[in-house]
Amino acid sequence: MTTNKILIAGAGLGGLAAAGCLLKAGHDVEIYEQAPKLGEVGAGIQLSANAMHVMNYIGIGEAISALSVRPAAYVFRLHDTGEIIDRFALSDEHLALHKAPYNQVHRADLHETLADAVQKMKKGLVHLNKKASGYTEADSGVELHFEDGTRAKGDMLIGADGVKSVIRDQVAGSVEAIYTGDSAWRLTIPKDKLPVNFMEEVMSVWMGPGKHSVSYWIRGGELLNFVGAVETPIAQEESWTAKFPWDDLKADFEGWHEDIQTVIDLVDKDECYRWALYRRPTIENWSSDRVTILGDAAHATLPYLAQGAAMAIEDGAVLSRALEQCTDIAEALQLYQRNRAERAARVVNTSTANRDLFHLDSVEKIREYFATRNEGTDRNAWLYSYNPLTVELT
Repeated sequence: MTTNKILIAGAGLGGLAAAGCLLKAGHDVEIYEQAPKLGEVGAGIQLSANAMHVMNYIGIGEAISALSVRPAAYVFRLHDTGEIIDRFALSDEHLALHKAPYNQVHRADLHETLADAVQKMKKGLVHLNKKASGYTEADSGVELHFEDGTRAKGDMLIGADGVKSVIRDQVAGSVEAIYTGDSAWRLTIPKDKLPVNFMEEVMSVWMGPGKHSVSYWIRGGELLNFVGAVETPIAQEESWTAKFPWDDLKADFEGWHEDIQTVIDLVDKDECYRWALYRRPTIENWSSDRVTILGDAAHATLPYLAQGAAMAIEDGAVLSRALEQCTDIAEALQLYQRNRAERAARVVNTSTANRDLFHLDSVEKIREYFATRNEGTDRNAWLYSYNPLTVELT
């Protein structure tokens, strides 16, 4: 295997995970991050076995598990009565089936653990205040350009710079962001503010006309994560840090189950965030001879399957293996893309389809859907069973 100097634009979860895999494979890696300090916004995130294989490989699986909750099951409920429509096991069964756990963790905890690990693998790895503005590619290498006028040289560049990726726009052309008509509230509530034994440690999806909500525990069960996706006809800024009035949240879930009302009533009324959800068309080609992209830059995914971060983490592992399998960078990038495109598209499309399922306008339609398929068996068969460290690359 040839050792390469690899530049990564973006120190989010995807960029850091890729760096960990590439450093373990012997490459020289530099990460360039636009923010003045490392950190993550957001709240809960879910890491099923397909992503945890990579965390274990990097050496932080146990540390992440210590910060997480392993949910007993995935539970689908009706929005008003709370009736359980479907339930499939996670926790012990997930671990036994896929040889890695299903963890629910705070995004900031995951990011900090991953960032600490890769920076221990190489000191000075992350360069802050470096906002990428584009790149220049030649037969001899690639130069990453920054808005401050400086440049960095390497053998290869990875754009891990998110949904608004400038690397993607240059390598694959600009991609239109299309408003979905949905926005998602995100809240966290400390356990000690909630009634005793408020909710078992499960992944709970509440389905109703025009909206749905998701609740699960993070930080060892000390914090409840709540996401509420609602149909909002007026598009807002695509931002995770936009606050909206608590009264709007309360009105959005009027008539929903008392457990949902309890969460809404007890939340910090000054900490109600809502982000507008946009989708982006699938990119057919996301690599040149020395440049590629991963994660949201390549295949932004709506949060209806809990696999967005997992896809970015998978990308980094497969990319590292492709470089190990090929002597030529351009050949490796095509191998990587060829082996990621179909799976990533399936996740994007399944996640989008889940939105329609979760927002069905009648109980009869919901019952009909779950009567015709076994959600747990389906996901175990193709989604959770994927191991990016061992899957055959062709």
